[in-house]
Amino acid sequence: MTPRRELTVLVAADLISNLGSRVSVVAIPWLVLETTGSPAKMGAVAAAETLPYLLSSALGTPWADRIGLRRTSILADAGSAGLMVAVALTPWLGFGALVALVALVGALRGVGDRVKHVMFRPVAEAAGVRLIRLTAVYDGLGRLVTLLGATLGGLLVWRFGVTQAILIDAVSFAGCALLVGLLVRPSAPAAARPEGYLRALAGGFRYLHRDRMLLTMLLVVAALNMAVNASVAVYIPLWVADVLRGPAGLGLVLGAFSAGALLGNLLFTALGPRLPRYLTFVVGAAVGGAPRLLVLALGEELAVVLAVTFASGIGIAAVNPLLGVAIYERVPPELQTRVIGLAGSLAFAGLPVGALLGGWSATALGLGTALLAMAAFCLVVTLLPLLPALRPRAAPAPAGRGTRVGGRA
Repeated sequence: MTPRRELTVLVAADLISNLGSRVSVVAIPWLVLETTGSPAKMGAVAAAETLPYLLSSALGTPWADRIGLRRTSILADAGSAGLMVAVALTPWLGFGALVALVALVGALRGVGDRVKHVMFRPVAEAAGVRLIRLTAVYDGLGRLVTLLGATLGGLLVWRFGVTQAILIDAVSFAGCALLVGLLVRPSAPAAARPEGYLRALAGGFRYLHRDRMLLTMLLVVAALNMAVNASVAVYIPLWVADVLRGPAGLGLVLGAFSAGALLGNLLFTALGPRLPRYLTFVVGAAVGGAPRLLVLALGEELAVVLAVTFASGIGIAAVNPLLGVAIYERVPPELQTRVIGLAGSLAFAGLPVGALLGGWSATALGLGTALLAMAAFCLVVTLLPLLPALRPRAAPAPAGRGTRVGGRA
């Protein structure tokens, strides 16, 4: 198999797995609702998957380095497939078993997703594909999968029932394991000196702490994720209910952001290699965060809200690809597994925090004040990269090495 086909297979395998996961985001809560009738238990199951996912993304990567990236990916996806089959049987196993199984799936998915992302770099380099092209295309396809996955999940639950929908998710994990196992053979990364688990984990933390530019970019992405999830879970539904007096506009507002992000991704894929990376990241983050919150706080015209939300989606489309290429180019190959794991955990930490903070702030402050406060927070955080101390410079050398690794981000 040619290197380009190998890269295509690896990206496709990851996206198939993600599509199945989006189906389960719809199917598993519906299973809980059918079997328990409890909204509180629906939330508990969602949290049971999210927290292990975040923890394993950060804490499981030293073991992945020992086992091997490709082998870890195959084992994680094969294990997730088996566990999802067990989840489909949980009406007979009980709610406690469901929570435990979902937590295990989250833990396996966290480390499995991270190691596939680490494999992208050597496979792309072997294929002669520029990393900024890869991260841009992958981000766009990922957004498309997210957009389609929830719809597909709902259709599968409606057409085949919740059990069959969850089994389809299991098939997606199994397919991913087979594709990687049979068709992907990435070159081995630079070997790191054998070291204990805690020492290996601490090495990732030390590198990320020293690379202030990369750490700042991650904090910006975490803040944006927090604002986006607060908007999707709380702010936008409340604004639609208060201003439009009905649910009809909810899909329009959410769809405008997704459509803008897809268009922005197409534009960035074409123009990204010629744009100044760091400045583009700052502008994209600033456009993608505060404006869409401010227009909800200050406006009541649906057309204006849709236009600003669409523009915010265009801006945010540059953020994830530029963060991804910065990690690939700045972090030494022998540290990438653990640093990418820590980076993913930090970036995704904004999602559960955003939902909780959105609900609390809207209740305590009122919707308008909560939106203004979140917009001010986003504006401050997204402008942090302009501080002189946080502007681009060479990546720090790993501990014990005298050379600097990485390029301009």
